[in-house]
Amino acid sequence: MRVDEEARVPVLNRLRRAHGQLAGVIAMIEDGRDCQDVITQLAAVSRALDRAGFKIVASGMRQCLTCEGEPEMSEEQIENLFLALA
Repeated sequence: MRVDEEARVPVLNRLRRAHGQLAGVIAMIEDGRDCQDVITQLAAVSRALDRAGFKIVASGMRQCLTCEGEPEMSEEQIENLFLALA
């Protein structure tokens, strides 16, 4: 997948942050931490993933969807991608 060079670093940073947060959530569950704390951290992971996804879409959805040599996506397919992030 090609992500706009300007968006690449922020997207990767967000995904790495989400990866670390998810590892923290797993550790919290294994340690028997309070449910509210676990849910708070899980929500943070979800937001980080959402932001990474929206950044990818915002940085050049057409570029991601119409790579050279690949057929263009239909309007319905593009709409389904947006709905997957919603």
